[in-house]
Amino acid sequence: MITQKIPFQSGAYKQARQIRHTVFVEEQGVSADEEYDEFDATATHFLATDAQNIACGTARWRFTDKGAKLERFAVLPTHRKQNVGLSLVQAVLQDVEAHPEAVGKTRYLHAQETAIGFYEKLGFKTVGEPFYEANIKHMKMVWGGRVCKFAKIYSLYGKPIHGCYHRSFLSTLRQF
Repeated sequence: MITQKIPFQSGAYKQARQIRHTVFVEEQGVSADEEYDEFDATATHFLATDAQNIACGTARWRFTDKGAKLERFAVLPTHRKQNVGLSLVQAVLQDVEAHPEAVGKTRYLHAQETAIGFYEKLGFKTVGEPFYEANIKHMKMVWGGRVCKFAKIYSLYGKPIHGCYHRSFLSTLRQF
């Protein structure tokens, strides 16, 4: 699994957009107008590819007035339960932590109800009451971990990942 930051309007971004279309528009019934918003041009985008270099997952993050918002996590149905989501969360959190403007800012996301357990295992905590976005029930979740420069843990594929993570995140890694 390779997860990398991709430039807006690149060929890789077009692949990410197609994944979002498949997952959110076709599978979940979100309108394309809601899915593709004005933040696409300024957000930081990621694309995950499998061992055969097939694009299989995507995510983005951006700064808001509430902190660093992680969003648009999407994994193709054919690649679910294969740690694509985990790879995306790792890459996005690392990128946020490396950004100088992220210091002291909350890292948060709006999790679909069906994904709350996944994010909880990675150290996110629910905050507030459920709400609806695009007619799908969500909960705000806040990152409860911390990432420290220069510490190393190893990914599922034996490659070093820099940072030290919340204990529940590390125990989740050991489960895969």
